[in-house]
Amino acid sequence: MGWFDRLKQGLQKTRQLLQTDVRDLFKSGEILDESHLETFEARLIRTDMGVAASGIIVAEVRKEHLGRTVDLDAVWATVKTTLKGLLKGAEGQTVDPNRPLSPLNLGSAKPTVILVAGVNGVGKTTSIAKLTKLLKDNGQSVLLAAGDTFRAAAVEQLTLWSQRLGCDIVTKPSGSDPASVAFAGADEAVARGVDVLVIDTAGRLHTQANLMQELDKIRRVLDKKIPGAPHECLLVIDATTGQNGLIQAKSFSDVAKCTGIVLTKLDGTAKGGVVVAIRQQMGIPVKYVGVGEGIDDLQLFDPDQFVEALFGDGV
Repeated sequence: MGWFDRLKQGLQKTRQLLQTDVRDLFKSGEILDESHLETFEARLIRTDMGVAASGIIVAEVRKEHLGRTVDLDAVWATVKTTLKGLLKGAEGQTVDPNRPLSPLNLGSAKPTVILVAGVNGVGKTTSIAKLTKLLKDNGQSVLLAAGDTFRAAAVEQLTLWSQRLGCDIVTKPSGSDPASVAFAGADEAVARGVDVLVIDTAGRLHTQANLMQELDKIRRVLDKKIPGAPHECLLVIDATTGQNGLIQAKSFSDVAKCTGIVLTKLDGTAKGGVVVAIRQQMGIPVKYVGVGEGIDDLQLFDPDQFVEALFGDGV
């Protein structure tokens, strides 16, 4: 199964939610009225797309089609064009499938430092492994740093992944200061001349002020060792959390200055619309998306493909 087919399969529940009675809303030959648009807006909101984004999409459909005889193809074309614009953002995010590392800020100077954050249980460690595989497959040498020192199991899991992937890892005893692990990782990465340093951090709730402050400390320590580091701060979000994911994104972004989102577990959720809410309200691009458990299931996020997978059959 190709990537697009896997993405389409992963978005199946979200698409099914939109399918419910939507065909009855937009019937060819009928006049499109306000009540139909209100029902359609409610359907969009239920996918956790957000009130603002849903309102923008419906406003565009209203402007182009209200009071006119329904042309299904034309209506869906308007929906898809508007949605793609929201996902690409003001800067017009473009994607080159032949350059799967293109969304990452990989500088000419070594190493590029990528800090990875997120709440517990979102698939952060697995996402790091998938990202490492992607980097290595594209010619980058990678060093890992196990900054989740609160859980011995987290260090063990990341160490196991490093062995499977054939890259080294920097660790410290359980309970060590995570900032010290980040510093040691940066020191080692500079000494070895590796291309990319990927640093894991402890899963935390966005409401835990002390742990959020710890993220800020890690950033400051890294910047002292490698000016400008971290060059990327990726926030891992579980798609099944829906609008809670948006709350996480706002809180983490304030502290960690997130540069991008890795969205996991798109398969098995009817809340795939949260991608739109995060992009539209936060201005943080979704850089990678996962729709499976396999090591190769982390893929470059393509706004055009996402919309086609969600609406490609005219819902």
